[in-house]
Amino acid sequence: MSAELIVSHLRKQFLVGRPAVDDVSFRVAAGEIVVLLGPSGCGKTTTLRCIAGLEQPTGGTISIGGEEVAAPERGLHVPPRLRNIGMVFQSYAVWPHMTVTQNVAYPLRHRKLPRAEIEQKVARVLDLVGLSEYAARPVTQLSGGQMQRVALARALVYEPRILLLDEPLSNLDAKLRLRLRDELRRIIKEAKVTALYVTHDQSEAVVLGDRIGVMENGKLMQMSPPVELYNKPENLFVANFTGVSNLLKGKLGADGVALPGGETLRVAQRPSVHAGDTVVVAVRPENILLHANGDASGAVNSFPGRVIEGHFHGTQTIYAIETLGHRVEAIELGTVPRFAAQDQIRVVIPPDHSWVFPQ
Repeated sequence: MSAELIVSHLRKQFLVGRPAVDDVSFRVAAGEIVVLLGPSGCGKTTTLRCIAGLEQPTGGTISIGGEEVAAPERGLHVPPRLRNIGMVFQSYAVWPHMTVTQNVAYPLRHRKLPRAEIEQKVARVLDLVGLSEYAARPVTQLSGGQMQRVALARALVYEPRILLLDEPLSNLDAKLRLRLRDELRRIIKEAKVTALYVTHDQSEAVVLGDRIGVMENGKLMQMSPPVELYNKPENLFVANFTGVSNLLKGKLGADGVALPGGETLRVAQRPSVHAGDTVVVAVRPENILLHANGDASGAVNSFPGRVIEGHFHGTQTIYAIETLGHRVEAIELGTVPRFAAQDQIRVVIPPDHSWVFPQ
């Protein structure tokens, strides 16, 4: 059922401006879920639409299951209806005059399958998405989350080679979105379908994706498993977009980064920078460790600091701290804040979680 997707040197140029997709290459293994993540206008949806056949690429190739479906240099463009893909959009795109069963069965009726086979396939996919008890209900009587499940069931019922999802949870309220994103991964994995998912939401990407590709200005900046993406960002854009808020400028030396105040910050070395380079050290707020004044003074990268303010969020507290001549942000989990404004503390910045990039 599932198929490998290979995108090679994909390019899409509209009439004016820079390319919407600029030399993007990646592979999605059969049965894998890959998420394209990035801000609005980065090219992720255009990439998805090129794979679906809704846009014609300017250059590069796209292969699904070993079959080329787009190669503009050779004039090859397989129409969307012949690519055997499923697609789920931001809007539910369900037919309001039909029941749940009629909506899901429509692609099979269009393919003129026998009635018994249609009933069997519809029953199986409704059970998969948790809508069996709503089979006879008009879709207008469903919640937003249930309608999105109908759209997903309709995209899966004819067993597509690839499932493409374009921000399918963006129209749902926050609480429902959290619940459905976990369910969505289970459904896709149980369906054993290859999936490419587009979103601007980092938490969605981390929960859903086997790998995440971060895009900016039409380019694929990095594609890695979620843990690697968050702990080994390949450039400053990826680090910033995935939540790094602390940037410390200095000069790279033999022992670490020399900061303007005279302190030396031990860091995880990077081959892209060399001793003497002016660099930026990126540190996630959740990786900074806070200690009472006097504690951890002998630890590596332990520096004095002063709490400027703390914002309690129920299960965590976000602190603004003055240290190393900078205002840095730190996050601590817990239902009771440990520090108050003006407290003198020790700030520990783990070297293995301090990433160095060229300025």
